[in-house]
Amino acid sequence: MSELLDRPKTKAPATKAATTKAGKLRTASAPKAAKKKRMDPDAREAHIVAEAVRFFAEHGFEGKTRDLAKRIGITQPLLYRYFPSKESLIDRVYEEVYVRRWNPAWESLITDRELPLSDRLCRFYREYSRAVYDYVWVRMFVYSGLKGVDINDRYLRGIKDKVLRPICKELRHAQGLPPPEEAPIGEQELELAWGLHGSFFYRAIRRYIYNLTSTADSDTAIDNEVRVFLAGVAPVQRQLVEEQAKEAPDT
Repeated sequence: MSELLDRPKTKAPATKAATTKAGKLRTASAPKAAKKKRMDPDAREAHIVAEAVRFFAEHGFEGKTRDLAKRIGITQPLLYRYFPSKESLIDRVYEEVYVRRWNPAWESLITDRELPLSDRLCRFYREYSRAVYDYVWVRMFVYSGLKGVDINDRYLRGIKDKVLRPICKELRHAQGLPPPEEAPIGEQELELAWGLHGSFFYRAIRRYIYNLTSTADSDTAIDNEVRVFLAGVAPVQRQLVEEQAKEAPDT
């Protein structure tokens, strides 16, 4: 028994390395790394824009393009081959986030006098809020204002011409007041429409900036805002229009 315990273990015979007929050691060749598939230029550009949208929404417009390139997994020179400057990239982001979400049919909806004004405003702001107000849109808009990027100015000029002035004009028509051609829409009158529009934007600010959620039904809240606005705006607008008519030069 002791001999069995003390007997040294026999080692397994070493396996000879495989050799070629010439006697040279044959080594297993390492698998070749798969070549990275080059992305189509259009697909690459779309990918850069999509990542830039998320990047600027998270970090603001002070975010560095080298950090964006690193996030995408490309070099900064390659990024600049597609967008020669940060400003040109921001212009493209503006087009993607702000311009493309605008529905030209909304302009016809606001001025469609076949429908009651309350129905038009409720429908417009329901559709507008669903299409526009999300994490990316709201945060980028706020960052733009803080940084001084002209996204806000460009976008709000469009809102003023395509939404606010038409609302003021339709409110006048509903009350039988002079059209803007006879009494131009003044800044105080525009502020009435800004108040309505701003109420919906503030709901988005509460959600995406303050992280305050609400259990209130969104469409119902929009309808209520419109009803409150229409219930109180008429006498104030009438007074403003009458004052504006007095100041308008005689033709």
